[in-house]
Amino acid sequence: MAKVAIKPAKGRLGVLTPGLGAVSTTFIAGVMLARKHGFAPIGSITQLQKIRLGKRSEGRNPLIREFVPLASLSQLEFGAWDIFPDNAYEAAMKAGVLSQEHLSLVRRELEGIKPMRAVFDPSFVKNISGPNIKKAKSKLELASQLRQDIRNFRREKRCSRLVMIWCASTERYQDEQPVHMSLAAFEKGLAESHPSISPSMIYAYAALMEGVPFANGSPQLTHEIPALVELARKKGVPVAGKDFKTGQTLVKTAVAPMLKMRMLGCRGWFSTNILGNRDGLVLDDPGSFRSKEKSKKGVLDYILQPDEYPLLYKNLFHKVRIEYYPPKNDDKEGWDNIDIFGWLGYPMQIKINFLCKDSILAAPVVLDLALFLDLAQRAGMRGIQEWLSFYFKSPMHAEGLYPEHDLSIQHMKLKNTLRYLMGERLITHLGIEYYDYWGKGKK
Repeated sequence: MAKVAIKPAKGRLGVLTPGLGAVSTTFIAGVMLARKHGFAPIGSITQLQKIRLGKRSEGRNPLIREFVPLASLSQLEFGAWDIFPDNAYEAAMKAGVLSQEHLSLVRRELEGIKPMRAVFDPSFVKNISGPNIKKAKSKLELASQLRQDIRNFRREKRCSRLVMIWCASTERYQDEQPVHMSLAAFEKGLAESHPSISPSMIYAYAALMEGVPFANGSPQLTHEIPALVELARKKGVPVAGKDFKTGQTLVKTAVAPMLKMRMLGCRGWFSTNILGNRDGLVLDDPGSFRSKEKSKKGVLDYILQPDEYPLLYKNLFHKVRIEYYPPKNDDKEGWDNIDIFGWLGYPMQIKINFLCKDSILAAPVVLDLALFLDLAQRAGMRGIQEWLSFYFKSPMHAEGLYPEHDLSIQHMKLKNTLRYLMGERLITHLGIEYYDYWGKGKK
């Protein structure tokens, strides 16, 4: 296979995050601790995972970061917007994810990251508000201010490339409207401050107009609308999303495929989450919860395919709950009760109690997405990056197709994309493992 022409990862890579809260400060501080004090970036595929090349007997298993030309941690620069004026150190201390001992090791660097004024609309996020907010006569002017922020950051930090990862709060649920259906309609809506254009859409628009790859870590309608997909293709910019797959849904997309592989039936799946950070407070609003609920509930329908397997899954009762419980802070507890049935219809149960740290799981996802989106940009890949579905609860997908949610298939697709980019044979197991065994010969 021919290797894809990929521009080298020269110069600094700026990572811009709308939101300077628990997730983004944990990500930023973690990268600083890794490159300055040798902390292991656990959870990061780009940094720690190896990739098999060719036959198992060849023993070629390089680290992904040594196989594909990714930017290094030492090349990363950080910037953010937030509705609160706290610098990254102050924000990290308030978030309470990382210990003061760890944060003190990189305090000076964190204090140097001060958030730019954010685009914020209380009609989209109801349970929080802050003073560090942009003012403008129209949403088009807000987009122009963001574009200027991007240009200023690129110049001041001397970055050769940028990526933007949405790490801010979940916005309220909304369906696509006519203003979202074309770029012309969207830009007209910006000029008229259309109420269905959310802050996250304005950030995505500004990023794409500046040629900056964009990923959405929250579940609301953002850059998957036709207008912004059109813009991403027009500008030749890669995009990915949405909603980081970190805790309960990560487990769900591993367990549900197991049931389907073994043709075990499922009558009910009850999922509840307890969390107490700013995300929990925001999700305590029904509008924001609706966005998250849609993201979390769609997983089982696509994996289990009840229309294809009605005997096993047609009448599956699936309920999702999210409860705001302040004492939890950034710790999140996910409970799953799964009622399954097997041979001759006999009932069984699976119960899962996942006590996790939300931002600890999300931080390496932000890192991987930043590095992979930058790789995609340098490889000339534009528009929706389905190969990054591994990282999302509601992965973006091409029009007319359904999203792939199965974690193992997503992982295979990610690694095969990397093999393709570097001119290595894709591993389908049939082609690599059995080609010679069946006596077909070698080329």
